[in-house]
Amino acid sequence: MTPIDSSKMTKQPLPTIYPLIDTHTHFDAPIFDDDREILAQQAHKQGIRHLVLVGYLYQHFERMYETERLLNKLSLTTTVNIDRQKVSHFSSHVAVGLHPFYITQHTDNHLMAMAKRIADQRPLAIGEIGLDTFTEAMKTPDIFAKQVRFFKAQLDMAVTHQLPVMLHIRKAHAEALAILKAHHYDAHKLGGIAHSFSGGTQEAKAFVKLGFKLGVTGQITNPNAKKLRCAIQAAVDSYGVECLVIETDCPDMTPIMCQISDHNSSVTTQSSDQERGNAPVHNRNVPANLPWVLLSLSELLNVSPTSLAKQLWHNSCSALQTKWVYPL
Repeated sequence: MTPIDSSKMTKQPLPTIYPLIDTHTHFDAPIFDDDREILAQQAHKQGIRHLVLVGYLYQHFERMYETERLLNKLSLTTTVNIDRQKVSHFSSHVAVGLHPFYITQHTDNHLMAMAKRIADQRPLAIGEIGLDTFTEAMKTPDIFAKQVRFFKAQLDMAVTHQLPVMLHIRKAHAEALAILKAHHYDAHKLGGIAHSFSGGTQEAKAFVKLGFKLGVTGQITNPNAKKLRCAIQAAVDSYGVECLVIETDCPDMTPIMCQISDHNSSVTTQSSDQERGNAPVHNRNVPANLPWVLLSLSELLNVSPTSLAKQLWHNSCSALQTKWVYPL
């Protein structure tokens, strides 16, 4: 494993722009309401060509679709101004899902309404879905049983509609793997991403073996994230760079070189607020930060950023079952 030189961990202008896909964002969150269009333009300048708006609460699904429409309309009117050398579009896409961290807020009516929305307005994917036992409350039998039931129901929707899933698995990798295997969810065929992967080496290999790509976030930029970097390196050693995609998970998981020191807040862990809108604005993650994930991953794997960016593009298309053309 190549060590990351902490002396380079400063945010400086990027020497090269690489076409990238941000496979997981919450760019519809209220924390972006005041400057979302400006941030979208900045993301485009930094090479972001597609981003996925990922669901977590049913009541926000319509907001996600509204954000998608706004961003896609914006791309049609501003791309020439953003890049005068050539026209390259910035597109957003929606994935709908009921997040396990918010399981107490989900109802069976939400499941039924989600199924109807998928049938009426096909999303790019289903997510984020899965299991989460990060807190003691989530380990209680009733709460965990509800998580399992909702996870299985949403997997059924994915199979029915032949859609990829975006997994949120935290402190429950073995249980999630068992459910996926029992459900015969074939990610080799349907696609899928183990979003913001946080498990160990064996879990990483197990998800890749099932056909999932591992979602790499700004955590990879942290020199102290040794378990994560070892797991990613081991998966690549066994399966090649083809097993990875990258994401910002904005407004969370800010790359270390993009953070502003604040001893009263943590920006590298998932938000616990219901609206994902209470993170400190000065340290919120944004889509334009994605290249720093690419560069840190490139350094870790000892692969050139140019070749890695192109491979990650194709990996993302495979995981999301799309045919987006890599910009020349």
